[in-house]
Amino acid sequence: MRKQEDTKTMPSIKDAAKGYESKQTRNVAELQSVSVDLAILEGTGKDKDQKEFKYNYIEVNGDEYRVPDQVLKDLKAILEKKPTLKTFSVSKQGTGFNTKYTVIPLD
Repeated sequence: MRKQEDTKTMPSIKDAAKGYESKQTRNVAELQSVSVDLAILEGTGKDKDQKEFKYNYIEVNGDEYRVPDQVLKDLKAILEKKPTLKTFSVSKQGTGFNTKYTVIPLD
């Protein structure tokens, strides 16, 4: 058992709960511009039926931004025509299964 003085400098579970912010993956379309040189990572999530799925994301300033497969597909086509592309942005229309993404080359 720990001594009482050991816990005085540590926050209580109540304080930790008040300050808790759920880590949520955002969407790449929320960014003004995206560098093509950012590392792409693979995450795992659960859908509404608790089925596990994998997704791609990038990390910017400690936040995760999901990169849909359609964005990667469109970016590949753009890079084939313009291999010197450095940055792009993404426009998003719709929600859920009706979401459409447009990759916009910047420079």
